[in-house]
Amino acid sequence: MSTEGVNEGRRRFLIGATSAVGAVGAVGAAVPFVRSWQPSAKAKTAGAPVVADISKLEVGQRMTVEWRGKPVWILRRSPEVMEGLETHKDNLRDPESAESKQPEYVAGVSRARQDHENIIVLVGLCTHLGCAPLYRPEVAPEDLGPDWYGGFFCPCHGSKFDLSGRVFKSVPAPLNLEVPPYYYMSESLIKIGEDGEAA
Repeated sequence: MSTEGVNEGRRRFLIGATSAVGAVGAVGAAVPFVRSWQPSAKAKTAGAPVVADISKLEVGQRMTVEWRGKPVWILRRSPEVMEGLETHKDNLRDPESAESKQPEYVAGVSRARQDHENIIVLVGLCTHLGCAPLYRPEVAPEDLGPDWYGGFFCPCHGSKFDLSGRVFKSVPAPLNLEVPPYYYMSESLIKIGEDGEAA
């Protein structure tokens, strides 16, 4: 077969254009397919579980994810904070979380899974009227007084919670902050909204 008169530049252009159109078509078909793996906004609001990556969460840091339209805090506590959780139990309304909303597997002062006691997962809404408390990790700041060991302070009506989310006495909030169902998918991934097999 003779190739005389064939324009090589035109052939390359047509092959390149056809490949580009094919690639765009493949991406266009793949995006909705991949997007379908993620829960929709409606499903998230209805309670679909969410996964949080805590690999970069340092000691003393708190991150926030959204679950069921609510903020969920994940806090990595220091060994000093963990030791101090027993020291102010007399100032707390429900130090053993007997009346609080939480899964059975987070019992005790840490209110966290036993294999990761330094990491706490809390719904970030005050149990009084649903305001969002502020994270106040500093010890004995001037505005909160010498008995403040770090925790969460609700600016709406003055409710105070320690770094396990336990409510102090003589404040409007009636219960400790809620602990949602959650489990560790790996050392760096937490699934919030499900108990998991180890529950």
